[in-house]
Amino acid sequence: MHTDRRTLLQAAAALPFATVATNTAFAQASPAAPAAAPPKDVTRALAHYLVTASYDDLPANVRKEGIRTLLNWVGVAIGGSHHETVDIAVSALGPFSGPQQASLFGRRERFDIMNAAFINGVSSHIFDYDDTHLKTIIHPAGPVASAILALSEMQPISGKEFLNALVLGVETECRIGNSVYPNHYDVGWHITGTAGVFGSAAAVGKLLKLNEQQMRWALGLAASQPVGLRESFGSMNKSFNPGRAASSGIFAAILASRNFTSSDAMIEAKRGWANAISTKQDYNEILGDLGKRYEAALNTYKPFACGIVIHPAIDAAIQLRNENRLTADQIERVDLKVHPLVLELTGKRTPSQGLEGKFSIYHAVAVAIVEGAGGEKQFSDRAVTDPTIVALRGKVNPIITSGIKPEQVDLTIVLKEGRKLNRYIEHAIGSVEVPMTDKQLETKFSDLADGIIPAATIRRVMDACWNIENLPSAAEIAKMSVAV
Repeated sequence: MHTDRRTLLQAAAALPFATVATNTAFAQASPAAPAAAPPKDVTRALAHYLVTASYDDLPANVRKEGIRTLLNWVGVAIGGSHHETVDIAVSALGPFSGPQQASLFGRRERFDIMNAAFINGVSSHIFDYDDTHLKTIIHPAGPVASAILALSEMQPISGKEFLNALVLGVETECRIGNSVYPNHYDVGWHITGTAGVFGSAAAVGKLLKLNEQQMRWALGLAASQPVGLRESFGSMNKSFNPGRAASSGIFAAILASRNFTSSDAMIEAKRGWANAISTKQDYNEILGDLGKRYEAALNTYKPFACGIVIHPAIDAAIQLRNENRLTADQIERVDLKVHPLVLELTGKRTPSQGLEGKFSIYHAVAVAIVEGAGGEKQFSDRAVTDPTIVALRGKVNPIITSGIKPEQVDLTIVLKEGRKLNRYIEHAIGSVEVPMTDKQLETKFSDLADGIIPAATIRRVMDACWNIENLPSAAEIAKMSVAV
């Protein structure tokens, strides 16, 4: 990763309680700087870039990461499609849905594009298994892909147009997120929702071919719709946030396309978005090196279906379990040295539901040792009430330790026979430093889609995602990703 990230990591290690949940990048707010004159034309300059940026401008590595982002998102959207949360949303919104314009991934129902985008956004996030921009812990694809795949079923959108819009949407939300992070997250906002709405509006606006003024209005209308609070973590409400960001972005772009006006400075104005929701505003993060430095190229993909702050512990536990063929009855206790954020964000000792288990370091380590995995099945209602796992999680002992960075863990399993097994993780699998391979992404996709769409269709959908640049219509992916 680049130098800025290294600087932020060093600052996080030295200061108390940064408020980020990631295994690779945790930043801490700097002391408040003297008030500076409000910047001008941030929203205007961003809108100009979005309107003029083309597919041909994208470097090859950025295109490839955009494709990996798409593949991962489609897999998690299909995988989450029959969770109780999605069933409730479909049942509740069905009577109010408009024309059957767009597919619900992994299901047979069709909804209007706004409700389809919302439900697909919920579905893609309910397992907490989606992509992560580690500098901000934004889950970028949910708000953006959910919106533009729904739109692709309403109007002709080529694969190249789609990929360009996807990358631009991710770039927009991550840059805006960078500008207020971590202070904005610290006070309790769920940044995937609050920044994600800009990504959705930008990507939809690009595909609607908004002019520069209309794009400014779309960004302004997006700024008026921040959604999501961290208090929702561990409940269905958490996945509501990227879903709502997706539909709100469509709402903003469509209104702007008809010349529904907003301020031309809604991001940076004294009473605009950044000043209203954060004590930090770094507008160079939005405009610096636009078209040269790509946040979209830094996206990562989760190998484990839970809060990313506990990925290092799961990685270490699985490695020791597999290397030593461990079973729960051999273990006296599990000690793990962790950063304070691990307990702040995942300190639930006795989760009773699968969604709570995603935020329990105790459950995550126990289930990793018992089952040797950390997929969605390991964070189900079944898993958090399994007697063997419950008994073992009582032996998990996280210890806040000076010098341990948020993306690290030092885990020791003490066996009843007296032996100690140790594993130190510098960077967990799924980080920028140790990324998931294309093959691992396909395995994850197949596991998620198994039993929801036929095996032959799984292969076809993955191939379509890999080949998005050559598809005449991006809607093909949505249409083949439904239950039959």
